[in-house]
Amino acid sequence: MWNTLTQAWRVKEVRNGLLFVIAMMVIFRVAANIPLPGIDLVALRSFFEANQLLGLLNVFSGGTMSNFSIVALGVGPYITASIVFQLLAMIVPRIEEIQKEGESGQKRISQWTRLLTVPLSVVQSLALLSIMRNSSFPILTTQEPLYIMMLIACVTAGTMFLVWLGELITERKVGNGISLLIFAGIVSGLPSTVSRFFATYDSSQWMTVVLYAAAAIAMVAGIVFVSEGQRNVPVQYARQSRSLSGTGNGGVNSSLPLRVNMTGVIPIIFAVSMLLFPSVLAQFFAQARTPAVANAANWLLLTLQNQTVYGVLYFLFVVGFTFFYATIVFQPERVAENLQKQGGFIPGIRPGAQTASYLLSVVERITLGGAVFLGFVAVTPVIAQAMTGSTTVNVDGTSLLIVVAVVIESIKQIESQITMRSYDVY
Repeated sequence: MWNTLTQAWRVKEVRNGLLFVIAMMVIFRVAANIPLPGIDLVALRSFFEANQLLGLLNVFSGGTMSNFSIVALGVGPYITASIVFQLLAMIVPRIEEIQKEGESGQKRISQWTRLLTVPLSVVQSLALLSIMRNSSFPILTTQEPLYIMMLIACVTAGTMFLVWLGELITERKVGNGISLLIFAGIVSGLPSTVSRFFATYDSSQWMTVVLYAAAAIAMVAGIVFVSEGQRNVPVQYARQSRSLSGTGNGGVNSSLPLRVNMTGVIPIIFAVSMLLFPSVLAQFFAQARTPAVANAANWLLLTLQNQTVYGVLYFLFVVGFTFFYATIVFQPERVAENLQKQGGFIPGIRPGAQTASYLLSVVERITLGGAVFLGFVAVTPVIAQAMTGSTTVNVDGTSLLIVVAVVIESIKQIESQITMRSYDVY
């Protein structure tokens, strides 16, 4: 990795791209530390520390929710809008046709995604403010309607500003802009975490610290191994070749790579949303006038606060959504059809329906391992707290997964830029 960065620094275009990305990240972090008025930041941080689900949303926002800055929602609404259009492509044939139109179709989908981000930002900010108003922490110093409308307008504008920054970063082709903004938010919280640890460190905890460090290293190695793991399905392309003795049949051997984790962190986002939605509803109905409704809402809140129930549901949701999203990302019927059109086939498997069935079985087998690993990474904090009882030191598997995945993706894009520039030189 360091060798790649050294080579990148020597190439003017790549170096300028990296400097531009760093400048955009600095702007993002400056905006993330401009709090909106009327918010008790101490109560807000205590509220997020007491709620694990909102803590996960804070991770995906890039760490901007915990101080309710002008970019409090981060890029969360944009990610949600992207997922919505990926799901609609499976349901609405017209959207699927637009996706197949190449660059022009992708531009239309991107524009629709930006437009959908605006109402989603309004809804998410309203839901977050409602949770804050109904919490036991005195977070909002005033609850006047005009003030609430001002907060919603500010955080919605902040989200669109971050989307614009992310697209500017993506155009430099040294990494995905949205992912890099989330990466910057996670990394920016590292100094405060380290300082808080040393402020509460006790010499009797040295063994726990060593175990956590070893677990973090092992988890990073596992994330890299699973993220880079793939199954190469052999593919042969038939072709006609003419030799001196006449016409003969030849072929080109190739392979179809199927990644073990082709979904990234999207299943975790799905799982967090599914766990957060009933909590939001329960917050609304906890003070209902009907005793049965209020009791049911309070029972649901208490149930979701149970660490065992929370961990089991979180794990199952992540595994289930991993399989669900893998069927969206990889469509065996379309792959089999494209192979047949290009004259390719899998040795021993008939083209068409049998090829699609074979690819589906392969994807299901390799996705099982990736799904279980992803679920384990997601519930790592719950397992660690249950085993050690420590809350001062923790290993956030989701944050590690995002950081490692973003670094790997960025390094690959930088390497491709260096390779392209080296071809230009020769």
